[in-house]
Amino acid sequence: MTETPNPNIIDADTLTGEMRPIRRVVIGLGSNLGERFSNLQGAVDALADTPNVWVTGVSPVYESEPVDCPPDSAPFLNAVVLIDTTLSAHRLLDRALAIEDAYDRLRSEVKNAPRTLDVDLIAVGDRRSDTEDLRLPHPQAHERSFVLKPWSDLEPDAEFPGLGPVSELLAKAGSDGLTPRADLVLEFE
Repeated sequence: MTETPNPNIIDADTLTGEMRPIRRVVIGLGSNLGERFSNLQGAVDALADTPNVWVTGVSPVYESEPVDCPPDSAPFLNAVVLIDTTLSAHRLLDRALAIEDAYDRLRSEVKNAPRTLDVDLIAVGDRRSDTEDLRLPHPQAHERSFVLKPWSDLEPDAEFPGLGPVSELLAKAGSDGLTPRADLVLEFE
């Protein structure tokens, strides 16, 4: 994964004149409540409608068994979205949370409780963050086949920041419990 698709491209904020680089961002989507596919498509559409965000790729959809979820949790539908953006990581996080809220995501004290929509920032260029609000790259994504496989489908030579090739991480994680859903295709403009 590169920091920018073209490191020579710079976007100037028209209000402040501040120069901001375009960053490549990997976003993981998941849903195991309600209209799962519609929730994922809605998230893709909302990302595409975000100013200063350009959706450049959407992975195939996979169905996955719940990982570290409460007993009797339903399977998830998962996908990965690649975007280019000039937004900061914190602005992207705010947008991801707003999209989840628009799909009635309920936050619970129960770890990995079922949810209508999960919009996770997996990697934002080579940005690193380890604050309570923002951890980049995503701390468990390198172990999750439901993130690694769709990402690898989009970018076979992708690099997970600080950990190496996504393909190698996927080989370690395996793909048990992961089913391709060729009947479900997310669209983007």
